[in-house]
Amino acid sequence: MTPDLSAPPRGSSTTAGRGSSPRPPFGVSAVSALAVLIALFSLVPLAYVVYMTAATGWDTAVELIFRPRVAELLLNTLLLTAITVPLCLVLGVAGAWLVERTTLRGARIWAVLLAAPLAIPAFVNSYAWVSAIPSLGGLGSGVLIATLSYFPLVYIPAAAALSRLDPAIEQSAAALGLGAWRSFFRVVLPQLRIAMTGGALLVALHLLAEYGAFAMIRFDTFTTAIMVQYQSTFNGAAGNMLASVLVFFCLLLLLAEVRSRGTARYARIGPGAQAKALRLPLHAYQLPAQLFLVGLTVLAFGLPLFFVLRWVASGGTAAWAADEFLPALLTTLGYGLTGAAATIVVAFPMAYLAVRHPGWFSKSLELSNYITSSLPGIVVGLAFVTVSIRIVPGIYQTAGVLVAAYVLLFLPRALVNLRAGLAQAPKELDEAALALGKRPLVAFVRVTLRLTAPAAAGGAALVFLAIANELTATLLLSPNGTRTLATEFWSKSSEIDYAGAAPYALLMILLSAPMTYLLFQQSKKVAGQ
Repeated sequence: MTPDLSAPPRGSSTTAGRGSSPRPPFGVSAVSALAVLIALFSLVPLAYVVYMTAATGWDTAVELIFRPRVAELLLNTLLLTAITVPLCLVLGVAGAWLVERTTLRGARIWAVLLAAPLAIPAFVNSYAWVSAIPSLGGLGSGVLIATLSYFPLVYIPAAAALSRLDPAIEQSAAALGLGAWRSFFRVVLPQLRIAMTGGALLVALHLLAEYGAFAMIRFDTFTTAIMVQYQSTFNGAAGNMLASVLVFFCLLLLLAEVRSRGTARYARIGPGAQAKALRLPLHAYQLPAQLFLVGLTVLAFGLPLFFVLRWVASGGTAAWAADEFLPALLTTLGYGLTGAAATIVVAFPMAYLAVRHPGWFSKSLELSNYITSSLPGIVVGLAFVTVSIRIVPGIYQTAGVLVAAYVLLFLPRALVNLRAGLAQAPKELDEAALALGKRPLVAFVRVTLRLTAPAAAGGAALVFLAIANELTATLLLSPNGTRTLATEFWSKSSEIDYAGAAPYALLMILLSAPMTYLLFQQSKKVAGQ
């Protein structure tokens, strides 16, 4: 009997073929169903805002939104954003250009130091500045602290973009007679458009979400006002309307960032090796550049670290009593590890669809997660408070609800890393394992999961350290008696017990330092360095 050569070999996937992806161990439909459920779950905070706005009634909503207090908060928020974002852009791009495109001495050291301020949470930075200048307060102080805390969010992507730009275009501009400055503004800066708009979006979203840093200097924003309303009226209509305005601004920022990307291409097309970038000699500007970077690093990293260490020293050994800080540290580690693991598990179905089955369906599911992650922690916290009280009262103020909020807030950090890891795990290897007779689940575990593990670990580390520094959602949702590093720091600093708060601040900095270094290393990998 002549064998049927068209039949697939035993144990091979019948769906694998040219341009197709091997089926996951539980089938594409099962993975899609999981991804849809996750997307619906991630829209809970947005649905809460819409529902509460509708339940308030049009007349009441108009009365609560269009009042002098909201106008004051709106002015504060707009001015804060309008001043801070451009300052962060200037400082971030200037630092990246000095490090990557000039003959700056000690460029490798400065490359790390300019990213270091991200290791200090903004509310710890505010605590340090208030320690240095107790009278600090108002818009100017908010701009100062926010700029020093968030400019690395522009610096890191700008430095990565500069390091991978092909300098052939700049060389052509120079050959056509453009000077260094004209070449920078007409050739280099336009190619940083995506990095700058992305960094600006991150800064703006952080400004809308930040609570502790501004509350400490008595500067009112939507987030601080929502927290005050929640504490005084427990989820009253006024706080809900403020939350709806805040969500509107977050969505507006997302739309503005997407539109500002444009449709231009910034990648070099064609064969050949990329030329090495020529560094612009600083000559007489070497000293001013060094002084600028020294001043920036001292203000953004040196001063906060100095005052934290100073308060630690003034508190003495009594501040380090094990029964004081050890429970908070262990609780932080527990929530961080649990939340990181849960976020990786939840993100995997969506990342798998995005890489192995790209299309409008997977992109729509991803978008729902990015929208939710852009919402401030206080809005996510209020949503879970309302849902848990009105729908499932038994889960209110339980560890599960808090972990669920962490998952929604930090899901994109895991999703981005998992997508990169899955993209580096070729589907052909899965197909080969299936052709060799391996069952889909065995092939998935031995091939896909093993190759994705390093990226998953990186994403888990980023989520863990974000949870360790999270404040607003933890204050709203944590079970009674829960003590984390962030909440204990906030409790003691609110009581003006700065010496007692210092150990918690130092521990958060020590936990955040690896995240900062990881972000820096990832940006270098993306740039091919």
